Amino acid sequence: MPLLLLHLQPSLGFRNPVHPVPATKTPTRASSHLSSPTQNSTNFSKWVADFRSKSWNFALSGALSLALSLTGVGFAEGKVGVNKPELLPKEFSTVIDVAGFLSDGQEKRLAREINDIEKDTGFKLRVLAQNYPNTPGLAIKDFWQVDDRTIVFVADPTFGNIINFNVGNTVDLDIPRSFWSRLAGKYGNIFYWKEKGEDASIEAAVMAISNCLREPVGRNNCSEVK
Repeated sequence: MPLLLLHLQPSLGFRNPVHPVPATKTPTRASSHLSSPTQNSTNFSKWVADFRSKSWNFALSGALSLALSLTGVGFAEGKVGVNKPELLPKEFSTVIDVAGFLSDGQEKRLAREINDIEKDTGFKLRVLAQNYPNTPGLAIKDFWQVDDRTIVFVADPTFGNIINFNVGNTVDLDIPRSFWSRLAGKYGNIFYWKEKGEDASIEAAVMAISNCLREPVGRNNCSEVK
């Protein structure tokens, strides 16, 4: 499933990578004939589908939302891909903490909130706390059955900002992309989590997402990070 890993320093993105990708020019080739609009549309759609798939695999295989940056940082340094299903819990959980940022009580509290979000809004929030390269990486995609209504929140302080997102297509239609960058800027910056703790950043981000998803969709929804 195409995803867009949004990150706020390095970042994740879903449908269309929300972070600005460094501009690249498509090679122009001389042609002896003009392509029809239908052919152009078909070729472009195939390119977009391939790009989205590669963006998702790159971001998760690196186990960080590195692909694109909402804050304009651009491409982060590539990392060796990771796929370690052995790091997944034996039973299904919406919160996976392989970094040890959260207490058992915090994990249970976040899991309850995430369950309420899904029941009330239909959106699926999933939280992965990691310290690259100690991460299940790509294995979370199948474990969580990530789809268009899924928000994957990767908490990883490796590159400074601890908050990274992967937002599904349907979520992307309802939630302004600026919300994710503002959320990471407020609760994910290094000064915040260094002072408050990684757990505080994660909990604050989950509650902000919960408040946002519960707002009626409209011109000004999610205009504030609460």
